[in-house]
Amino acid sequence: MSTTDLSGAAWLQRPETQAIFAALDGHLRRTRAVGGVVRDTVMGHEGRENPDIDLATELTPEEVIRRAEAAGIAHYATGIAHGTVTLRLGETLTEVTTLRQDVETDGRHAVVQFGTDWKADASRRDFTLNALYCAADGTLYDPLGGLPDALAGRVRFIGVPAERIAEDGLRVYRFFRFSASHGGENLDADGLRACADAAGRLDHLSAERVGSEMLRMLALPKVTRTLGAMAAIGLVAIEEPALRRLAQYEALGGHSIAARLVLLGIDLDALQSRWRLSNEVVRAAGLVQQAAGLMGRERVADAAYRCGEAAVEGLAVAAAEQNWGRERVAELARELGRLVVAKMPVSGDDLAGLGVAPGPAMGKELARLEQIFIDSGFTLSKEELLARVAG
Repeated sequence: MSTTDLSGAAWLQRPETQAIFAALDGHLRRTRAVGGVVRDTVMGHEGRENPDIDLATELTPEEVIRRAEAAGIAHYATGIAHGTVTLRLGETLTEVTTLRQDVETDGRHAVVQFGTDWKADASRRDFTLNALYCAADGTLYDPLGGLPDALAGRVRFIGVPAERIAEDGLRVYRFFRFSASHGGENLDADGLRACADAAGRLDHLSAERVGSEMLRMLALPKVTRTLGAMAAIGLVAIEEPALRRLAQYEALGGHSIAARLVLLGIDLDALQSRWRLSNEVVRAAGLVQQAAGLMGRERVADAAYRCGEAAVEGLAVAAAEQNWGRERVAELARELGRLVVAKMPVSGDDLAGLGVAPGPAMGKELARLEQIFIDSGFTLSKEELLARVAG
C-alpha cells in the first residue's frame, strides 16, 4: 500500500465503511476520512481491528442525518451545534463533521462556519499529520503538505504555533502527547517554544480535559522524556526523583497508567482533584501502591493475596522506587508466578463454633490466622488453621 493510495486499509475495505461513504456521496469525494485513522494508516501504526472513523463532509449536518435515515444507518446528534453527527452501522462507528472554519474562539470553544473548502477545514486543525484526508477509493489528500511530517514522525503545528494554541489551549498537552505517541518523543523546536510561552496561561482549561490528555499520555510505552520536558516548562509538577523512578519503570517495560500515577509521587487524592480522575482509576492506582509497599518488603504472598493482579505492577513499581537490578526483579517475579492464591478457608462462623465471641477479639484472631495462611503460601487447610486458634 503506497502512502498516496490507502485502498488496502482494512478499515476502509469494511462493507460498513463503504456503505456510509456511499450514503454521503463518498464516490463524489464530498465525504472523506480524516485525522487519526488516516494518519495511523500512513504511519503504519497498528490500531484496533475496527477503529472509530472520523469523516469530513461538504454535506450539512441536517443532510447527513437525512441521508443516514434513508440508508438505514443509525444517527446521533452528538455535536450538531459544531457540525458533528455520529453514525453507527453494525460495529462501525463514525463521527461525521461538516467542513468548517473558526469564526471566533476564546481558547476553549469556537464559533464555526460551515463550508465546502477542504483547505480551510485542514487549516483549522492542530498538527500537519492530522490534516490528511482519504477518499472512499483510498486516494490520499494532503492540502497542507503534512504527509512528509507523518512519514518522518514529526509533530508540527499547522501555521503559526501560537495561533493554533490560542484557538484551543489544550493543544499544548496534545503537542506533547502526540510527540510521545507518534514522534518518538522528539519535540519540534518551534512548537516547544510556543508551548513554553503558553504554559502559564492555561488555567481556563477544565480539569477533565487536561486529565483525559494526561491519562492517554501515561498509557504510552515511552513517555518519561516527554514528561520531563513538560516539567521543565512548568506545565506539570513532577520532581526529578519521580522522573528517575518513571525512567526506571519504563526500562522494565512498564506502561501502566495506575503504576505511573503512583510513581509520580503525588498524593492520589490530590491527583484525583487536579485531573478529575475517576474512582476506578484511583482505586486501581491505590491497589498498585499497596502492592508496591508489600513487594518493597518482599512480602510477595501478601501482595498477591491482598492486591490480586495489581501485584505484578506493584513489583515493577517497587523495583523502580528502590532501583532493583533485573536479577532481583526476576527472582521475585518467579516467586509471584509460582503462587497459587487460595481463599482463606476459615470464617467467623468457624471461630464461633470454637467458642470465640463475635467482636474485636474475633476480628483480631481472624486476621492473625489469615496472615498465617498467607505466610504458608496458602497451603494450610481449614483444620490446620483451626488447630492454631488461640485458647
